[in-house]
Amino acid sequence: MTILDLKSLLYSAAYSLTRDIPKYLSLFSDNTPPPHTHTNPTRINIFDTILSSYTIYIDNILGHFTIFSSISFSIMSTATLSPSDAEKLSHLQSSVANLTQISENEKSGFINLVARYLSGEAQYVDWSKIQTPTDEIVVPYDTLKPVSEDPAETKNLLDKLVVLKLNGGLGTTMGCTGPKSVIEVRSGLTFLDLIVIQIEHLNNKYGCKVPLVLMNSFNTHDDTLKIVENYSNSNVDIHTFNQSQFPRLVVEDFSPMPCKGDDGKDAWYPPGHGDVFAALMNSGKLDQFLSQGKEYVFVANSDNLGAVVDLKILNHLIHNKNEYCMEVTPKTLADVKGGTLISYEGKVQLLEIAQVPDEHVSEFKSIEKFKIFNTNNLWVSLSAIKRLVQADALKMEIIPNPKEVNGLKVLQLETAAGAAIKFFDHAIGINGPRSRFLPVKASSDLLLVQSDLYTLSDGYVTRNSARTDPANPSIELGPEFKKVGDFLKRFKTIPSIIELDSLKVSGDVWFGANITLKGKVTISAKGGVKLEIPDGSVIENQAINGPEDI
Repeated sequence: MTILDLKSLLYSAAYSLTRDIPKYLSLFSDNTPPPHTHTNPTRINIFDTILSSYTIYIDNILGHFTIFSSISFSIMSTATLSPSDAEKLSHLQSSVANLTQISENEKSGFINLVARYLSGEAQYVDWSKIQTPTDEIVVPYDTLKPVSEDPAETKNLLDKLVVLKLNGGLGTTMGCTGPKSVIEVRSGLTFLDLIVIQIEHLNNKYGCKVPLVLMNSFNTHDDTLKIVENYSNSNVDIHTFNQSQFPRLVVEDFSPMPCKGDDGKDAWYPPGHGDVFAALMNSGKLDQFLSQGKEYVFVANSDNLGAVVDLKILNHLIHNKNEYCMEVTPKTLADVKGGTLISYEGKVQLLEIAQVPDEHVSEFKSIEKFKIFNTNNLWVSLSAIKRLVQADALKMEIIPNPKEVNGLKVLQLETAAGAAIKFFDHAIGINGPRSRFLPVKASSDLLLVQSDLYTLSDGYVTRNSARTDPANPSIELGPEFKKVGDFLKRFKTIPSIIELDSLKVSGDVWFGANITLKGKVTISAKGGVKLEIPDGSVIENQAINGPEDI
């Protein structure tokens, strides 16, 4: 039993006690009305006072023991641990209890995660039990009912929604400092600018109040708070909260890295976006939104330009009482490692490549058998999140992530939000169009979204209808283009690529203005040679190795 279970029992006992008190009081007076709370407001106040005092007393007791909420689980787990692992966990609990930089909830969550990891919870699936989901479980987007054109009904739908963007990542892989969401994507606008403009457009058009929530990490929190001030005059309520901060584990002796004398940011890590549910609850934002009548949260990566509010999806979930929905889209050869949805032991479940037995990896990567993959666009019932977090029921598969930091081999344990699907009632997938998955992970993606292949209106980045091929061109840029600053310097203007099939660029290549690329194009500068593509060039199905080839 966890401390949450104990607390729930105590609260139930307190409620039962106050519920029954009227019966007993009524014995002392012949004139006492029946013990129904609505008949005697004065009595209600008495009972509310008793209940309030009783629960405050419970909270005062439990407040001293929050850290032990994880210990009850680890005690149960110890039975399945080897003596050495049990000793590791015991020492770890003692060390973590002394860390003053994180909250008791974070300590509890961390110990729980480590205890589950040491207990060796099964990560692999029984391949013979995997079944392909039916259309009732993974619903084709085209079968969703259209939404009423009545603006009042649309407002009613949107007023039940919260938009949450995962904002914990840094832009370091693209050569930027600070949160990735502040990288300029198009027309001088950042990811965050576009998100705010989209939601403000909805709020203005329908008179609704869709809030934006940013889940930051300790890496992005301070910068994000400063950036959010820029939107103070927008018609969007912006909320922020931090996901958990866990200590990295030193592999050598299984101790928290901060206890090794290194208490900088490198000693800590955010435990993956699976933490979003507990972190939202612990922040107090979940209860706040429920009290405002919000019912669903739309969770998506901040760098996915296709992850915009979809009224058809929201309408479907509300009418069918689906507690959880994962958006999936048809898999291409570029997505073979992405997680997919399966039916497993009667429930819908996310299958990640790390869970696949070695002898079935090639089968998992096949786009014939596993035809869809997870976009990480998730729609989740707020009340269901509260229920499951309170019950400590969200035990997603653990992703061990070994690293080397400051010469130390460390381990960080993470979870993914998509893996929570199997714990929710009436959970489904929706197989949607590729347009709802437009992540910007590298400069090659920036080239796509900044080109004439896409247009921008009201914050929405939309594919140009002039492109007849449903697939985007394949783009591979050399390391000279990796950093956003270098990428921008090497293009006077972004080339026209509407008729491009593939582009591969390597070496010291510089692009002039008003260039058009068509078909299959390869541009490769020889070592030590600067290759400039002149203004106005039209290159179609060519391999360019020097000026003479242009």
